Order: sequence, then C-alpha cells, then structure tokens
Amino acid sequence: MIQYLVILLDDTSVSFCHYGNAKKERRLMPLETLEAGILFGMKENLNIQFVYPAYALPEAYNKAVERVAHVKIKPAAMPDNADVVVMDGWEECESWTAGAGVSCVLRLPKAEWFGHAGRAAALLEKAERLNVVLTDVETFTEDDFKAYEASLQELAGSLAAAYASGKTPQLNLLTDRMMLDKMNNCGAGDTNITLAPDGKFYVCPAFYQAEGGYAIGSLAGGLDIKNAQLYRLDHAPLCRHCDAYQCRRCVWLNRKTTCEANTPGHEQCVVAHLERNASRQLLLEVRKQGTFLPDKEEIREINYLDPFEIRKEW
Repeated sequence: MIQYLVILLDDTSVSFCHYGNAKKERRLMPLETLEAGILFGMKENLNIQFVYPAYALPEAYNKAVERVAHVKIKPAAMPDNADVVVMDGWEECESWTAGAGVSCVLRLPKAEWFGHAGRAAALLEKAERLNVVLTDVETFTEDDFKAYEASLQELAGSLAAAYASGKTPQLNLLTDRMMLDKMNNCGAGDTNITLAPDGKFYVCPAFYQAEGGYAIGSLAGGLDIKNAQLYRLDHAPLCRHCDAYQCRRCVWLNRKTTCEANTPGHEQCVVAHLERNASRQLLLEVRKQGTFLPDKEEIREINYLDPFEIRKEW
C-alpha cells in the first residue's frame, strides 16, 4: 500500500540514492502541478517528501510546500530548513554544520569510501543520522568486498566506543540492522511513488532522472502500475526469506543488474550481508558494556553472503 509520495520539484533535484541524475537543465515543476500533487497526497493520506534543486525556489512554491506536513530533502549547497541534507563526496562534508534533527545522506563511489571510515565517524558527530550510499555498488569485485568489510569493521569499532560512552549514533550500514526485526527496504513502487515535474508518477526518482525509466501513471489519469505485485516483498523469491533487513533492495539497481524488479544482483546482496555481519559483531560488542536492546534477539551467524547460494534450502 502506498504510504509516501516523493515530489521532485525540478528536473535537477538532488539525487539521494544510487542513481546519478542525467538531467542537467533546470525544469521547475509548474506551480499548478505542484498544488495538484500536494492535493493528491493529502487525499490519499500520504507522507510527502519534497526533493529540492540547488537553487532557491520562487516564494509561491515555498508557500505551497508549507501548506502540508512534509520532509525537505535538500542538496548541501542549499541546506537551510532541510530535514535531510544530501552530500556528494567528502568535500561537501568539511564545512557543513548540522542543525538539530537533521539527517545526512552521503553519496560517493567505492573508491572514495575505502580507507576513509574514520571520516564517516567524524561526520556522525555532527549529524543525528547518517545514510551512506555507494553509487557504484554494481561494480564491486572480490577485492572490493574485502575492502568494504575492512571499512565496516573499522567503523564498527568507532560506533562501539560511542555507544559505550552513552551516545547513540545512527548509521544505516551498521546500526539499522541491530534495531530491525523485519525488512525495511526502499519500497519503491510498493510503499512509495514519485511525482516528477512532467506531472507523471514514477516508481522512484531514478526512473525519471536516470536513463531508461518509465512512468506508472499521471496526475491526470491516475496510477497505473503494471504487475504491481513484483514490487512487493512477498513476490521476491529470495528477499522474502532474507534477514539482511537493512538492505535497500533497490528496484532501480535490481532492474539494472538482473532485469528483474524483485531480484537484486550478486553485488547488492553481498554488500548487504557484509553489513549484516558487521552489525552482528557490533551488537555483540555493545552488549559487553551492559544491557542493550534486551528484547532484541541476537543476529544469527550465517555461512553465506549471497542468498542465491542457498536458494534450494529456502
């Protein structure tokens, strides 16, 4: 069931996930389209998230946005009044000062992540929550998996020390899995949809801003999601059995790597399970310091990194 509506205010609205935005020319959503999108969200009782470009909007747009409860997702160049600030690479992190309640999304390629886990720990000192998004997960090699595992272990050490001192940093790669007892995936096409400046609905922003996407309806004609069941967890043959609950299970990456909306590629699965295993070790370490999440079961030990390897057991 759809619960969230993402509204891209401009063709150049910031990307906050794996995809790169191929649209470089400004195209502001017509004001009447914005107002109709807000009305649609209100009628459907949806949580609305506005995604901003890197320039100031006309005042009429700001007034329209403020008429409804919402979340603002903004690029680091325009962080004022943001609920979520998106940074591309480490350079944008250096001068950023978070406000109370602000989360941060850090997008960067694997080469900029490996060997820099300490910088992520420092960023957690400024943000209440940090979501790290690797923009080239589909290119991971066996050597990359090893480097990623090492970076997670290093970062887990910093997080364990923070928890021992009474702090509670949130990092999607490690702390989410400690808290979850069921899948908490992206939900594109199932629990959330995107409205683009052209007045059409899309599975997620990537299906509009990246190449090769497609619409799933419009404000004028309503939603029209073909084979809607394929976006649901209960129709994902591997994912519905998996307990890497923090995995984004990115539909856009799935389609890109396996040509299936509901089946992740090998790289996405291994990365998710490396995070899961590092979360397991972090949870064990934190519990050595005292009672922590007493009602939460331990994360069981597993002997695989890609569920495809044990598909016959499932």
